[in-house]
Amino acid sequence: MAVLMCRPDHFGVEYEINPWMHVDQEVDREKAGSQWQKLYHAYLDLGQTVELVDQRPGLPDMVFAANAALVRNGTAVVARFRHPERQGEEPYWREALSDRGLRVMEVSPGISFEGAGDALFVGDRLFAGHGFRTDRESHPELGRMLDVEVVSLELVDPRFYHLDTCFCPLAPEVVMFAPEAFSPESARTVRRLVPHVIEVPTSLAVNFICNGVVVGDHLLSSSGVEKMDQQLHLEGLATTPFPMTEFMKAGGGVRCLTLELD
Repeated sequence: MAVLMCRPDHFGVEYEINPWMHVDQEVDREKAGSQWQKLYHAYLDLGQTVELVDQRPGLPDMVFAANAALVRNGTAVVARFRHPERQGEEPYWREALSDRGLRVMEVSPGISFEGAGDALFVGDRLFAGHGFRTDRESHPELGRMLDVEVVSLELVDPRFYHLDTCFCPLAPEVVMFAPEAFSPESARTVRRLVPHVIEVPTSLAVNFICNGVVVGDHLLSSSGVEKMDQQLHLEGLATTPFPMTEFMKAGGGVRCLTLELD
């Protein structure tokens, strides 16, 4: 697996666009750098290729590379951010992905779509979130551009403003998710379509433990994921927890910092 990351050289909480962000809550940049480095080196130690993008001044959330695009089979559908605070990232992500040989596409003007933060594959089926950052109207466009089946899921709790904060694919038929983050109908849809579902209580999900990435038989996620060890071990997964305290101040965790390129 190859992943794209962005060093947190200019990371901080400079505005408030989700319930986690408070401009009076100072980010410890040295600690953030250390937390990011631990994740970066974990990918390398697990044999993954990590490509890096430079963070631009004035774009503090650019470190959350998962929101840049959704990548599938050499095509990158780049983000069209809802909030003006993040829209300045868009040309840099288009350039970075194009420079890596990806075919860059985008949804129609006027439609918001926030990349892999709101679109995650479970096997060959794409589960796509809507309700806070991504418009449902983007979903059929994703299906056409990537030639995949798309399942729309409605997010209803603003703390879980992106799908990847409450929904974690573990294997082609296994998902870990926080059902209370979804409308009742969408939670039922997950249970109906995914053969094996691990449900996470909200009290644990708020620690961003669903915001994880599977590498081989390791689930890399935020500290607290080890509380799900018993169920995850039954799926053959070992948990690797990372402190994400500084990034959680901006509403992000392990997967938010990671864009899967393949």
